[in-house]
Amino acid sequence: MLDRDGYRPNVGIILCNASNQVFWGKRIREHSWQFPQGGIKHGETPEQAMYRELMEEVGLRPEHVKILGRTRDWLRYDVPTNWIKREWRGSYKGQKQIWFLLRMVGRDSDVSLRATPHPEFDAWRWSEYWVPLESVIEFKREVYRLALNELSNHLGHDRHRRHHGKPAAATHSAN
Repeated sequence: MLDRDGYRPNVGIILCNASNQVFWGKRIREHSWQFPQGGIKHGETPEQAMYRELMEEVGLRPEHVKILGRTRDWLRYDVPTNWIKREWRGSYKGQKQIWFLLRMVGRDSDVSLRATPHPEFDAWRWSEYWVPLESVIEFKREVYRLALNELSNHLGHDRHRRHHGKPAAATHSAN
């Protein structure tokens, strides 16, 4: 489902723990890390899509999280042409996303990367809120920066400060 400008509606999820560290998922069989995200299906609201994607990618149910905030507007990124399937070239430009900031009220052990038959991540860790954006694939970095800046207001962070600390906890695998 594309909008008239060629963008697929999507949600992004910044999941934080009680220490305001964020969930950082490692893409399955890749060396790239990202926040959970996924498409909005026809007839779904962004919030419904967020809860579905949270369950599919992280194994968490609505009772495991509390919504702290969401972006006011869509944030867009273009996907490089060489990443677009040939049959979509010319019509598909990229993603437009509503980002949600969630507080995990469940336990780390509630996370299940194998909640569905087609997992997105094979490992995860908690990272400092201001994740090093060099870890994010280049064409998504600006959207991550915008989402983190806008949603940091809900955590009491100074929006313009940057923290570039090392991940605070060990990486968890999906085994």
